[in-house]
Amino acid sequence: MIQERLTRLRREMEKRNIAIYVVPTADFHESEYVGEHFKARKYITGFSGSAGTAVVTMTEAGLWTDARYFLQAAAQLEGSGVTLYRMGEEGVPTLLEYLRSALKEGEILGFDGRVVNDALGRRLREIAEEKHGSLAAGEDLVDLIWEDRPPLPPAKVFVLEEKYAGRSAAEKLADVRAAMAEKGADVHLLTSLYDIAWLLNIRGDDIDYVPVVLSYLALTKTQCLWFVRDEAVDPALREYLTSIGAETRPYDDFYTWAAGLENVSVLLDRKVCNYRLCSSLRESVKIVEAPNPSAVMKAVKNDVEAENTRRAHVKDAVAVCKFICWLQKNIGKIPLSELSASEYLTARRAEQEGFVERSFETICSYGAHAAVVHYAPTPESDIPLQPEGFLLVDSGGHYLEGTTDITRTIVLGPVTEEMKKHFTMVLRSHIDLAMARFLYGCSGLNLDILARGPLWENDLDYKHGTGHGVGYLLNVHEGPNGFRWRESPERSEGHVLEAGMITTDEPGFYLEGRYGIRHESELLCRKGEKNEFGQFMYFENITYVPIDLDAVLPEALTAPERRWLNDYHANVYKTIAPLLDEEERAWLKNATRPV
Repeated sequence: MIQERLTRLRREMEKRNIAIYVVPTADFHESEYVGEHFKARKYITGFSGSAGTAVVTMTEAGLWTDARYFLQAAAQLEGSGVTLYRMGEEGVPTLLEYLRSALKEGEILGFDGRVVNDALGRRLREIAEEKHGSLAAGEDLVDLIWEDRPPLPPAKVFVLEEKYAGRSAAEKLADVRAAMAEKGADVHLLTSLYDIAWLLNIRGDDIDYVPVVLSYLALTKTQCLWFVRDEAVDPALREYLTSIGAETRPYDDFYTWAAGLENVSVLLDRKVCNYRLCSSLRESVKIVEAPNPSAVMKAVKNDVEAENTRRAHVKDAVAVCKFICWLQKNIGKIPLSELSASEYLTARRAEQEGFVERSFETICSYGAHAAVVHYAPTPESDIPLQPEGFLLVDSGGHYLEGTTDITRTIVLGPVTEEMKKHFTMVLRSHIDLAMARFLYGCSGLNLDILARGPLWENDLDYKHGTGHGVGYLLNVHEGPNGFRWRESPERSEGHVLEAGMITTDEPGFYLEGRYGIRHESELLCRKGEKNEFGQFMYFENITYVPIDLDAVLPEALTAPERRWLNDYHANVYKTIAPLLDEEERAWLKNATRPV
């Protein structure tokens, strides 16, 4: 099937004399997750992971993806004719290196300019110019061969009340306009769905697991123009928009409106705005290139958002604790599988007041499946759970009070001493980062070593970031904060850690074909003591679910690590026990016992 699709795509390329065609994982807004309509890379390669870029020439096809997806991609690409290029691995060319080598003198390099950000598009243009060739960025060739392509989803929009958002949209618009003035910008073009939703205090349902609305926004000193599909705007929403000084325009009119700008300074982020938009701006337009001002504003949760998020985590912990209690009491007694366990957990979340939807596809992976970092069970891959080994469950929920993301590695039965050793090693990594005290000015790049230290001491590692920012009823992976040991061109997560930022703490360890371990909680950055040495910072752990002590080797923990674990579990029991039934409380009492 994939080979036949590649053949049809090559026919379209040949008609246009295009030598190489690039198909990224993107919509028109550079969203991390994309709706079914935009999954062109999945259609053309068969790889279903959330990150990756396909390149098709007349004789070859390749997929570039990161270490989270190496095992999954290798399995899904088998027999497809698509070669896997493992990003970051020694000897593997980068996407740009490959294109520079593969594109011949005078040839045409093609892509859909709406799904490639301008920063990348400019690099692709440079490669074509180096070879005295050209770009073909005006067509979506995959669309021409994609029969029964899913349509755009029906637009659904709701206003997020100020009791949840903490600040009015009018206040946020004023803050962004002030940032525009500081940079000397007359117009701000905003294409990020997360930033638009945050700025207008609206949420939607246009992407699975991300409550956003397909739209663009143009902000001037006097106007706020929201380019959105007409069916999304009912009379009540229009009244709300009028109250905050916002007008609507048709979604598809954005490019024409932007192309009409003359003799103005435009603030935009080339890493987010697409190539078609930026290349359509007139020469008289001065581009002020900078991150969207709202990116940091929304990452720093206000006091209302922080307190609401704590409440969301209490609700989430009740659901997850009920799930783990049920799982451990029933394993080996009733038929259980990865999918049935995942569905039970979703049902417990859905019982919580204010639950909106899952914040991402649940990773419920047993045994060797857990070594595939982002494995999610399907009817075809689903396997039964046995009363032995580890079950890794990485899941989360969107609530009106905020967004959660938690991973727990659950003991289903006997585990080996080696498994306990690795489990405890990862736990030490998790705790050491959670205990961090640091001076203001540090970023996650400074602190990542705290998590990797216990693994690096044993010449071990995990090939993913240690943590990412979390949105407020938005994208579960939110920049610009994060924990990783080196800068990555694909991610901008090196921002200074500000009080109010929420970042996950999720080190792991994976043995291919055997098992995987990950412990993940969310950390709220807070201000500590300020003295002659500067402003000190620390983290508040806002996840309230126990770590499975049946795989912990207490003697392998340092005294401060044991103290942290016992204090954490005491707080979990105090916070969650009153919200469980008698049987669940007894389970939680044992699960939070001191070590």
